[in-house]
Amino acid sequence: MSPNRLLPTTLMCLLLLAGCAATAPPAAQHAAAAPDNAAQGIAMLERVSWGVNGGSVRQLQAQGWNAYLQAQLHPGKTTLPPAVQAQIDAMTISQVPLDQLVMSMEQKRKESAAVMDDMAKQQAQKDYQQELNRLAREAATRSLLLDVYSPNQLQQQLSWFWLNHFSVHQGKHNLRAMVGDYEANAIAPHALGKFRDLLGATVHHPAMLRYLDNEANAVKRINENYARELMELHTLGVNGGYSQTDVQELARILTGVGVNLGPDTPKVKPALQSQYVRRGLFEFNPNRHDYGDKQFLGQTVKGRGLAELDEALDRLSRSPATAHFISAKLAQYFVGDNPPEPLVARMATTFQHSDGMIADVLQTMFNSPEFRQSLGKKFKDPMHYVVSAVRLSYDDKPILNAGPMLNWLSRMGQPLYGRQTPDGYPLTDASWASPGQMTTRFDIARTIGSGSAGLFKTDGPQPQEKVAFPQLASALYYQSLQPTLSPATRQALEQAASPQEWNTFLLSSPEMMHR
Repeated sequence: MSPNRLLPTTLMCLLLLAGCAATAPPAAQHAAAAPDNAAQGIAMLERVSWGVNGGSVRQLQAQGWNAYLQAQLHPGKTTLPPAVQAQIDAMTISQVPLDQLVMSMEQKRKESAAVMDDMAKQQAQKDYQQELNRLAREAATRSLLLDVYSPNQLQQQLSWFWLNHFSVHQGKHNLRAMVGDYEANAIAPHALGKFRDLLGATVHHPAMLRYLDNEANAVKRINENYARELMELHTLGVNGGYSQTDVQELARILTGVGVNLGPDTPKVKPALQSQYVRRGLFEFNPNRHDYGDKQFLGQTVKGRGLAELDEALDRLSRSPATAHFISAKLAQYFVGDNPPEPLVARMATTFQHSDGMIADVLQTMFNSPEFRQSLGKKFKDPMHYVVSAVRLSYDDKPILNAGPMLNWLSRMGQPLYGRQTPDGYPLTDASWASPGQMTTRFDIARTIGSGSAGLFKTDGPQPQEKVAFPQLASALYYQSLQPTLSPATRQALEQAASPQEWNTFLLSSPEMMHR
C-alpha cells in the first residue's frame, strides 16, 4: 500500500458517508437485474434479515433462496447461542409473569407514596423508578439480542415492524414493566400469522390499554383516544372511509375494556356478574360498559358486552381499507418510501384472500419484480444500521453488554419503546439521512471497528478473554461481500492504513447504509 495514496481516516470516512444518503450502491442496483447471481442473493438476504453475517450466508447457501425464505416465513422455535440464551433466561422479565411483576411494582408504588418522612419517601420513589427503568432495559436488551442472534431473522424484523405499528411509549404510567411482555407475547408470536390475531392480542394487552387511555373509557364518560388510533393508525388508515361517528361508536364498544393492577375484583351488579372477564391484568368490567346498540361502519352492533369488541375487530381486520393500508405499510418498510401501487394492490388482494395471513402477503411481495428492483436502494433506519453492524462484526459471538447499542439508538432518535406519539417511528429514508445521523454512524463504525465499543464489558468481573477488534476482512467478505461493493468503496478499503481503519471504512460505506 503506497503511503501517498492514503487519506486521513476522518476525511475518507466522511467521503464515504457523503454518498450514503444520495444514491444506492451501483453494484446493488445492477444485481437486481440478474435474479440468480450471488450478489443479488446477498442483497435479498440483507433485506429479509437484520443484516448479513457468516451464519446467515451459510444458511442461505445450504438451503437455497426458496427454502431459506420459506423457513423465514414459517419459522420454528428460535435457537440462540447458549451464552445469549443464558443472558435472557437470567432476566426478571423472563422469570416473573407479567401480572405478578406489575402487581408487585404497584405495591411498591403504593408503599412509596405512603412513606411519611420526606427523605425516605423521595428515596422509595427513586427506587421504584429505577426498578421500572431496569425492567425496560431488560426488555430492550432482550429484543436486541434476539435481533442479532436469532436465526428467525424475518420474524424478528416483523416483530419490530409491528411493535412500531402498534406503538406504545414506555414513559407513560408503569409501561416500563409491561413493554417486555407486550413485545414477547402480544407481538412476536403473531408477527407472521393472521393480522386479526395480532390485532386482538394488542387490543387485550394492558400496555396498549393504558397507553391509549382506554382504562378511563366508561359509559357516560367516553374516552375516544384508543378508538381513533385503532382505526386511523392500526387498521383502516387515515383515509379508510370511517367517520367521527364511527370513532364515537367504537369508543362505546370499548367501554369497560381496561386494566386491573391489583389482586381484588370489583363489585359487579348481580345481573352482569356472568359478563365480567379477568385474564391476567386485562379486565372487562360490565359496570362500565355501554350496553346500547351501536352503528359501526354502516352496520348495527347489538349491545351485549365484550363480544361486541370481537365483532368490531373482525370487521376492521377484514375491511378492504385495512388490507390496502397494511400492505402499503409493509411495502414501504421492505421496498421503498413510495411503493408501486400495483404491488400494493396485489399484496392487498392476497391479504383479503388469505384472511389477513401476513406470511402470505409477504410472499407476494418477496416474489415480485418490484421487490427485486428495489434491492440495495432502501436507506437503513438507525435500528437496521446498528443491528446489521453488530451482526456483521461479531456473527454468532455473544456480546456481553447491549448498553452501547441502546445508547446508539437513543443518540440517533430511535430508542426501543421510545416513540412518544402513537404513530410509531417514520419508515421513510429522509427521516434518517441527515448530516447529524451520518456523523453519528461514522462514530459508531469507528468504535465497533476499533473494538472500543464496550460490547464485551460487564458490570461484574471482566471476561477472561480480551476481545479484539472484529476481523471483517474475512472469508465472508472476500467470497460474498466484496463483489457487491462499488469501485469507490473498494478503493477506499485498499487505502486503509490499519485493520481497524479498514473495519471503519467498511462499516461506514454507502453499501452498509443501504439494504
